[in-house]
Amino acid sequence: MTKHGTARNRGLAAELKALRARAELTTRQVAKRVGMSIATLNRMENALREITAEDVAALLAVYGVTGADRARILVLARNANLSGWRETDGDGLPLHVRALTSFESDAARIVNSAMLRIPGFLQTAAYMRTALISVGFPADKRKEMVAARLERQQVLFKRNPPDYVAIIDEAALRRTTGSRELMAEQCQHIIHMADRPNVDIRIIPFDHGSHPGLDGSFIQLDFTKGESIVYLELIQSSMFLDAVHEVRPYCETTDSLMKVALSSAESVKFLRRLVSAYGRE
Repeated sequence: MTKHGTARNRGLAAELKALRARAELTTRQVAKRVGMSIATLNRMENALREITAEDVAALLAVYGVTGADRARILVLARNANLSGWRETDGDGLPLHVRALTSFESDAARIVNSAMLRIPGFLQTAAYMRTALISVGFPADKRKEMVAARLERQQVLFKRNPPDYVAIIDEAALRRTTGSRELMAEQCQHIIHMADRPNVDIRIIPFDHGSHPGLDGSFIQLDFTKGESIVYLELIQSSMFLDAVHEVRPYCETTDSLMKVALSSAESVKFLRRLVSAYGRE
């Protein structure tokens, strides 16, 4: 992996691009102020070259970033060449949300292996709110979290969207979150999403037995340029894996799960039966 291909460097690039947009400055204006070419700045913002701490300090000065945010971003810049990226979250939005949103937007294919909950890209707002309440997520932050998840979902509707594969264990669909009516609406929403040409829903029924996915849920992000990245969401923390030897087992697990899961058409039929089951008294 090249140095600029790490998850940290990709995340740093996305953050710098967002800060420039927030400052309402063009790449031409910024490049002139910091004394670099427009091409160099563009490559930095697209994670196509290494970003040094000195470059970042100069850009943050132009963007007016100070205090704790400046210190955090500079730490990220100094560690940008390290493989792997783990963050411990506070009471609000996970620190990785901005980077994950950027990665999902850039990805050619996103695979969501979901064993215990409905994948975030397929959740209804009602399901999101109920799930957040069930894990004790702070009430004053729920609205912000739901809005962030709904915004992430929009990547599936953009022009030239990524291919999205959701591999869902039956347990995630059977475990009632909220009411039976809510679950029926959630399953119907997944059926609706399955109609999109870039969305592939694959269900693994209980009667297909044990499988490699039971070791844990994950998101696999494949890119046209650069190596794949895996995202893991843990309790009070999250992690990106970008080293080839760490990502490979997850890619192999994805291949195995696609063989175990129902076909796309059979998965939709399975969901329709679930909608009927949830609709019964």
